[in-house]
Amino acid sequence: MILDLILHNGYVITMEGNGCGVINDGAVGIRGNKIEAVGASRDILTTYNAHRYIDAHNKVIMPGFVDCHIHTSDTIVRGGCQDIDNWMEDGIWPLLSRADEEALAAGSMVNIIEAVKNGTTTLCDYESPMLALIPNHIAVGNRLVAANMINEIPDNEKQTPGELYRFDPAVGQRKLMDNLKMIEDYHGLTDNKIICMLGPQALDMCSEELLSEIRALSEKYDVGIHMHLEQGQRETNQMEKRYHMRSVEFAKKLNLLNERLLAVHLTSATGAEVKEVAQSGAGMVLCTASIGILGGKLPPAEEFKKYSDRVGLGSDQSPGNNCNNMFNEMKFTSIAHKYKHKNGTSYPAWKVLRMATIEGAGTLGLGDMIGSLKVGKRADIIMIDLLVPNLSPIMDWPIRNIIPNLVYAARGNEVEMVIVDGKIIVENHILLTVNEKEAINKINICVREICRQLSEDESSQHLPLVQWTKDGRQ
Repeated sequence: MILDLILHNGYVITMEGNGCGVINDGAVGIRGNKIEAVGASRDILTTYNAHRYIDAHNKVIMPGFVDCHIHTSDTIVRGGCQDIDNWMEDGIWPLLSRADEEALAAGSMVNIIEAVKNGTTTLCDYESPMLALIPNHIAVGNRLVAANMINEIPDNEKQTPGELYRFDPAVGQRKLMDNLKMIEDYHGLTDNKIICMLGPQALDMCSEELLSEIRALSEKYDVGIHMHLEQGQRETNQMEKRYHMRSVEFAKKLNLLNERLLAVHLTSATGAEVKEVAQSGAGMVLCTASIGILGGKLPPAEEFKKYSDRVGLGSDQSPGNNCNNMFNEMKFTSIAHKYKHKNGTSYPAWKVLRMATIEGAGTLGLGDMIGSLKVGKRADIIMIDLLVPNLSPIMDWPIRNIIPNLVYAARGNEVEMVIVDGKIIVENHILLTVNEKEAINKINICVREICRQLSEDESSQHLPLVQWTKDGRQ
């Protein structure tokens, strides 16, 4: 059999088995969009021929990362809601309310480029207007799980911290219709390279009627529900004022707790609530860096995993997290748990690498398709150069330092090649599918208009980041 591509002589990290499944001198063969062969280089090279061979000596060959929760369009205001108490009402909302669809799409494109060049091959993008962002993902060539974020909060309406949100059902229906159009137009496209979900933003941002409708539609279309759940005290306050109950109890009342649900954060959930969500079959996304930076908290992924293996990592939004880089998420996740337990053995490198690959894929319901290097799975593969100062020296026997160095020392720029669905989209560190410089120029043009509007709006002058800029603190 003649394959399209054989990567050989590399350190192959399969992510098969209970650990990382490393083959010291390994090879991976690709035919079409699938993995055709995985094994020792000598076996693959003697069994198969290929149209192209790539020598991966002193390089890692591994599955691409799976980012289970990301808001790509928010990158238009990267770093715009940090170090403040009300990061949503006094940070991200006043900025994003001034971003038009063109600006949001520009932010999304830069974010996708950033993530892909750092080795993320699957992005679970959760944003509105998602219909305007999907073309970016198609152009770059990454795998996409998409949800249009639905809420009933009137567009561009100022929200006062602590006050009950005002709902406009027309807003919710418009966003729901956009989500359904997205499902009808894109779900399963190009042999399931695009998967769609329904995306209620949170229980405190939607009416009971809308949430019930979303649950029924998830069953009708046989798609999942991507939703923030128990994000923090702000959500809890809103829920108790509007519904006189906490979020998990309300979700149970609406029959939302099941295997279709992808629950993001659970930061404020009690131990009993975490157990209930986990045992329902729902998946959880841990966004360690974002929640740590914005709220100084560590979501209860460890507690969730006592009852379920469906926990993946997400990089969340760059106004709060600053970067969408799974190397950053792995390192931050391991360190945060070590600090929590005052124990250096907590969340070892091999464990968080699994969360960023095969376990993240399983959390999204895609474990049979992606997340590990296995014959028959989709060829979503990255190649990482180890001959850089921060990843040297290389030890492979009897001690192997490659996995801990990837988690604790890699920055993302070491990713040399990215393959998605069998197609090379990054080679020699260069993105082949879209013009990176044009995308960067575009986002900077768009953000200047947002800054102009802020500078001319008297009502924005009280914002903490505006004040800090004026007084020279940043």
